[in-house]
Amino acid sequence: MSNVDSVAVPLPMFPLGTVLFPYGALPLHVFEARYRALMEDCLRGNREFGVVLIERGSEVGGGDSRFGIGTVARIVEAAKFPDGRWALITIGDRRVRIRTWLPDDPYPVALVEDLPRGRMEAADSEVLASAERAVRRALALQAELDEPSAPATVELDPDPERAAWQLASYAPLGPADKQRIREADRWQERLAMLVEMATSAAEMFAYRLSAG
Repeated sequence: MSNVDSVAVPLPMFPLGTVLFPYGALPLHVFEARYRALMEDCLRGNREFGVVLIERGSEVGGGDSRFGIGTVARIVEAAKFPDGRWALITIGDRRVRIRTWLPDDPYPVALVEDLPRGRMEAADSEVLASAERAVRRALALQAELDEPSAPATVELDPDPERAAWQLASYAPLGPADKQRIREADRWQERLAMLVEMATSAAEMFAYRLSAG
C-alpha cells in the first residue's frame, strides 16, 4: 500500500531486464544514445535514477511494457569512454512506485513516490535465518553444476534488513520472482517468498545433479 501523503516527483528511469534491490550493486554498460544523455544529466544532478523491470519488450529502442515498482539507483562510480559509452557502478537505495510515465524526452521519465522502507520485527529473525539457509543451499548446489553464481559462503551485512536484501539479490531466481519479492510491502511476506523460491531452486539443482 502506498503512502497517501507521499509526493510524486519526476525521476529519470532505466528499464532493464534485471531487478535491483535496495543495497544491491548493479554494474551497467550504457551505450544507447538516450541513456547516455540520462547519465550526463544524472551526473550533473543528484546521481540518481530509477531502475524498473521490463515486463514485455526489449531494453533497446523503447516500446516496452514495465512493472510499476522499481528501485532508485545511485551512481557511485562512472567512467566515460571516448566514443561516449559509459561504464557505471550503481547501488540500490530505496523502492519507488511509478504513478505515471511522462513522455520520453529523450529518455524515460516517470513521476514516482517513495515506498515505506518498513522495519523488520524481532519475529522476522527466524524467517530470515530460514531464508539464509535456503539461499546458501541453492547457491552451493548451483556451484556444483559449474554455473555462475555468488559463493554460498558470501558474507552478509550485520544489519538484518540489509542482509535480507542481499540474500534476495544473491538468490538464483528469475527476474519475475525477484520482482515479486521487491513488490511485497512486509518483511514477513518477502522472506517467506524468498524461502519458498530458494528452496524450489535448490530442489531443481539437486534433481539436475542427481540426473547426471
